[in-house]
Amino acid sequence: METAKGRYDYLRSFRDQYLETAIEAARLTIPYIIRQDDEDSKTRTNLKTPWQASGARGVSALAAKLMLALMPPQTSFFKLQLDEAQLIKNDIDPQVKSDLDLSFSKIERTINEMISASDDRVVVHQAMKHLVVTGNALLFMDKDQLKVYPLNRYVVDRDGDGNVIEIVTRERIHRSLVEPKLPAEAKRKVNRVGDDGETSSYNDDIDVYTHVKRDNNRMIWYQESLGYRLEKSFSKAPLDNNPWIALRFNTVDQEPYGRGRVEEYMGDLKSLEALTQAIVEGSAAAAKVVFVVSPSSTTKPQTLAQAGNGAIVQGRPDDIGVVQVGKTADFQTAQAMIQSLESRISDAFLILNVRNSERTTAEEVRMTQQELESQLGGLFSLLTVEFLVPYLNRKMNTLQRTQEIPRIPKDLVKPTIVAGINAIGRGQDSDALTQFMTTIAQTIGPEAIMQYINSDELIKRYAAAQGIDYLNLVKTQEQLSQESEQQQMNAMDMELAKQASSFASVDQQAAAAQTPQ
Repeated sequence: METAKGRYDYLRSFRDQYLETAIEAARLTIPYIIRQDDEDSKTRTNLKTPWQASGARGVSALAAKLMLALMPPQTSFFKLQLDEAQLIKNDIDPQVKSDLDLSFSKIERTINEMISASDDRVVVHQAMKHLVVTGNALLFMDKDQLKVYPLNRYVVDRDGDGNVIEIVTRERIHRSLVEPKLPAEAKRKVNRVGDDGETSSYNDDIDVYTHVKRDNNRMIWYQESLGYRLEKSFSKAPLDNNPWIALRFNTVDQEPYGRGRVEEYMGDLKSLEALTQAIVEGSAAAAKVVFVVSPSSTTKPQTLAQAGNGAIVQGRPDDIGVVQVGKTADFQTAQAMIQSLESRISDAFLILNVRNSERTTAEEVRMTQQELESQLGGLFSLLTVEFLVPYLNRKMNTLQRTQEIPRIPKDLVKPTIVAGINAIGRGQDSDALTQFMTTIAQTIGPEAIMQYINSDELIKRYAAAQGIDYLNLVKTQEQLSQESEQQQMNAMDMELAKQASSFASVDQQAAAAQTPQ
């Protein structure tokens, strides 16, 4: 029987070429994002900093935009809605649909609050950096936390359709945590022999492999260390509740791994790196001042070197010269090319450059942001399928098991992912309602709204669209009827009081007329 380590070593041979490209991409942008597979030292690794900062700036900007567009902090990236086919099949009453929309908005709000209370967004942001640089990242969704694996810590195999069929992760874990889960035979070995076959101390870390494999309509996995399966490490989950999410940025047909944004612009980044290095080193050389003295001069170099500012020394000025680097024109050419490369990289990584002037308006900035983020639309399609859908399914299943949200019938309700510029959750429905009402008012007339539109239902839909709990906020029909009756009664009482007052006034006048003078 093949071990998890054996599968890892076998699949690693297919991953190494992607890992090499990823490491090169990291060296041009953020070097610490990924390291060599065999670098397991806990000590700080001194990494070479790139000469230019455009790569790191671009990665950070694009990763932030991706994270905010996928999981906006103040709005929902999904909405729950009734399946239209089920609506027709079950003939659901419109009033029931409105009440269900309110319930769905409450569930959405609960889920978003749980996401905000966790550190999921921090982990997702880190995963987005890995995607931009390396093109790959692996997420594991435990019931309590979200964990990201870089490309050098896992291998993956996919079928012809791109579906994950096997994953093997490699982690360094302290022996004290692994030993209790090892069988008795391995416990005698763990203190004597390390992973490399050499004697090790008890305090050393050892490799733990997690082997994940697809089995029909479910995923199964177990853990292994030192060639032995860990006790109680076997787990399973259906495909729609799979905690292992293997992400890719861009895909190539039949390739198990993705390709990052940095790889697409590797040529520009390499050119910018070389030119920036040349400019920095050339500028340092040009800034160096070196005096030369003629060999036949009466002025001694030592005298000139020791002379202070404003000192008087004997000598001929013609015998003293200054060495200068005559590369100003070359520097200007290189600088112009650098500006061109930086502009292309800024466009590629959607770095927003706002025109710095007093005439720059907030609306102009907003329009620029929308224009830039609209360019990310094509990149969201894959992330929506491979990240948002399994992430949401896993999150909802976890919250349902803990009874933090009610059970949702899968055949009646379906979650809809909303990402990109339109990542405003049910706010889309609000905009659609507003546009609908405006169109009616402009084409038919404002009076048509009062004639044809159910104002009660309109208010409920606006509240549901914006995720507002209108319970005890919007008056019910019963409350409106009671208030109407009360207003009518008050009006009648006022009328009776007015009539009574009028009658009393008449009686007083009549009595005054009968009184003898």
